[in-house]
Amino acid sequence: MSSFANRLLQWHRQHGRHDLPWQKNRSLYRVWVSEVMLQQTQVATVIPYFERFMQSYKDADALAEATLDDVLLHWAGLGYYSRARNLHKAAVLISHEHQGEFPTDYDDVLALPGIGPSTAGAILAQALGQRHAILDGNVKRVLTRYKAVEGWPGKPVIEKLLWQLAETFTPEHDVANFTQAIMDLGATVCKRSSALCDGCPLQTDCQAYQTGRVTELPTKKPKKALPVRKKRFLIIRNEQGELLMEKRPPTGIWGGLWSLPELAMDQSVDESVQQYWQLNVRNTSDLAVFRHTFSHFHLDITPCEVQIEPAMCTIADDGQYQWKADISRLALAAPVNNLLNIEK
Repeated sequence: MSSFANRLLQWHRQHGRHDLPWQKNRSLYRVWVSEVMLQQTQVATVIPYFERFMQSYKDADALAEATLDDVLLHWAGLGYYSRARNLHKAAVLISHEHQGEFPTDYDDVLALPGIGPSTAGAILAQALGQRHAILDGNVKRVLTRYKAVEGWPGKPVIEKLLWQLAETFTPEHDVANFTQAIMDLGATVCKRSSALCDGCPLQTDCQAYQTGRVTELPTKKPKKALPVRKKRFLIIRNEQGELLMEKRPPTGIWGGLWSLPELAMDQSVDESVQQYWQLNVRNTSDLAVFRHTFSHFHLDITPCEVQIEPAMCTIADDGQYQWKADISRLALAAPVNNLLNIEK
């Protein structure tokens, strides 16, 4: 075992995280769900979601039998909802093609929706102790600093080099603990900002530390200005107090979630409401604009309260638009949830 791995394992025995929910009653299924939830999300945020998820879906068959709406409701607030959609798709595949048992072969795991090389390796290493290197964001940061690797880690050439380092340092034995150790080190010591180098077991030969470049590495992603899009979100209630909601398409932004009807800023509210839903507008009032930022653009949202004339309020039952008396059981797009909580 290399000095790198040995020092990490010794550090982990004393300072690592050993009581995470997915480390108890460890199984392929539980580790899989946790690894997907942990993609781009911190442990403290994930824990309550994971525990609720396990209560509702104890295995892949239970998850496969659930409706996507229910899965999305359990996921609401975690963000990156494609993870939840892929988790559900994968559960259906596991139920139908693997008799409800999560696969143990790396290529079979990698073939599941929403699972890349690092996640596949982490699942099999954590649950079964199979030797697979991993390269999540925490590991990239540790390796980048340890070897003073210059260049944005998202570049293919840099990522390839980091994979080679990860493969070199991954030991033949005690892989589950090593995998957890290097992720824990990145999350709790070799942090993105305010790294705690004095408590790092790799300090003595960490090239970034030795050369005073810890704050410079990893190299930041080249910045580019995000474009700004603008939308008007309609808040329309009928005489019964029901709210007009839109079910988003299964793919794309907020796929499968519930949102408020949207209009372009240059569209007439009165004409659009009449045209789309055969409702006559009595009055409209724009509320304060607020911004929701995605990874690739800003969305400036203008909420608009729309008072309508009394009507039958029948909406064509195509599933896209529905009057809802209770939105508490709907999986809502994040800005809609924030808006309606403020507006209630």
